[in-house]
Amino acid sequence: MILVKKPQIVILGAGYGGLLTAKRLQNKINVNEAEITLINKHRYHYETTWLHEASAGTIHHNKVRYDISSIIDRNKVAMIEDTVVEIKKDEKVIVCENGTVSYDYLVVALGAESETFGIEGLKEYAFSISSVNKARHIREHIDYQFSQYQTDKKEERLTIIVGGAGFTGIEFIGELANRMPVLCEEYDVDPNKARIICVEAAPTALPGFDPELVQYAVARLEKKGVEFMIGTPVKGCTEEGILVGKGEDDTELIKAGTVIWAAGVRGSSIIEKSGIEAMRGRVKVEPTLQAPGLENVFVIGDCALIINEEINRPYPPTAQISMQQAEVCSENIAALIRGEKMKDFVFEPKGTVCSLGDDDAIGVVFGKKLKGTKAAAMKKIIDNRALYMMGGLPLLMKKGKFKLI
Repeated sequence: MILVKKPQIVILGAGYGGLLTAKRLQNKINVNEAEITLINKHRYHYETTWLHEASAGTIHHNKVRYDISSIIDRNKVAMIEDTVVEIKKDEKVIVCENGTVSYDYLVVALGAESETFGIEGLKEYAFSISSVNKARHIREHIDYQFSQYQTDKKEERLTIIVGGAGFTGIEFIGELANRMPVLCEEYDVDPNKARIICVEAAPTALPGFDPELVQYAVARLEKKGVEFMIGTPVKGCTEEGILVGKGEDDTELIKAGTVIWAAGVRGSSIIEKSGIEAMRGRVKVEPTLQAPGLENVFVIGDCALIINEEINRPYPPTAQISMQQAEVCSENIAALIRGEKMKDFVFEPKGTVCSLGDDDAIGVVFGKKLKGTKAAAMKKIIDNRALYMMGGLPLLMKKGKFKLI
């Protein structure tokens, strides 16, 4: 009797794209057809789009995460808790910190990393909203700065600078602005001394978003005391604060106890380290989501670069596009194993909503502009839908957001 080794499907990363791919594959692939392995550095998945809330301290960090084992069928999907170091594509081997794993089919869904654009000091002195642990660290750091103010009266402790007025920056600022009165009362701080400053190099906040809605967002946040420095490049970051550009050659130091860098992300550096052709860690994938020249390697989520033909620019990496890619990726892997025809990925945007705190937001959904409490309610509906797609009603009831206004 000749034993035929079953194909090995390995998924790297349990973010929106990777975890949903695993969940879909466990239902599409018969256990006799292939073995599925999911590799992730933590035992849990976290809602990346909720990290700004945990960072600002408006929700507990445990609210944004849940165990992967509650989502996947462990009889169909093997789970390895380890950190990926390198992909050896010629040998079809994944190198992790604690060993190696061979694959026949690979899904790269390693997520994003903060992009500092080579600005000096950001890696050393600025925080990034990029993981549960970092979100917890940011919240604890802000609390510490406010608690120490009564000891030394250094007013820069009460200044929080956010670099970047994109979605992450604005959503974090919205949560932080809502929490600021509570924070000041808790630590006996004069609210007039606490500052939130947003620095953005582009000529507008939320570049590319509807101008009318951007104007609404900025006005609402300014009413809560947020200061905007639009069209102001960050030149560096020090232990004392940030250096911003003033004119051609001059810089100004703005002292702050906390600096948050939210001005951009890139794909995983592991992709470049592994010799896979990429731009800032993002692979320009084939229509089938395969890496160019690598039939057995699929790339999805923040690591995939797909051009929006209407404007000739890449689609921004979002949870929405990652989950749609997961659906097509799982279908194509099943088709490839069975010798069937694969399908092309076509992104179907449902809309975009940017929160300005728990009770306010702006958005465009199915072509209709929303703002205020209606947009805030829609944001929670979108968050709940993602939970339902991943874990059904049990996960939705456990982690869902049900206060719609």
